[in-house]
Amino acid sequence: MLPHADAAYNLARWLTKDEHDADDVTQDAMLRAYRFFPGLRGEPRPWLLAVVRNACWSWLQANRPIEVEPLDDDIADDLLPGPEAALARTLDRRMLNEAIAALPVPFREVLVLRELEDLSYRDIARVAGIPIGTVMSRLARARRLLTESLHVVAAPRLRVHK
Repeated sequence: MLPHADAAYNLARWLTKDEHDADDVTQDAMLRAYRFFPGLRGEPRPWLLAVVRNACWSWLQANRPIEVEPLDDDIADDLLPGPEAALARTLDRRMLNEAIAALPVPFREVLVLRELEDLSYRDIARVAGIPIGTVMSRLARARRLLTESLHVVAAPRLRVHK
């Protein structure tokens, strides 16, 4: 489990949006993981991240219930075209981090697991306890929301001054 402690903390930090809360949740998750380690089946990293994810959700429900309202994953949203990669390069890291932190928790978690922790869709589905189709839908919506947010923030910066 220790080789994956950084990934566990990173996920907790993104989901709780607070370093101190992430420390507490990660510590709790590591204790849970240690206790249930003999029952581990499969790869340790996705398993540990699932334990961390569940600990985060429990913590959020107890401490910030408004952030964990259920999502309607059946809503079909059109993806906005746009140069996401170019936009990401033009924005500084702080704005990107703030935009990710502003995403609803279910979108933020799949985005962090895919883009920052490089988990496969199958592993994300296992960690989050959702079908792969829901992973893909939430990831697409998270990316769209992130792009929209960054476009709003970047628009004044990208204007040409005369």
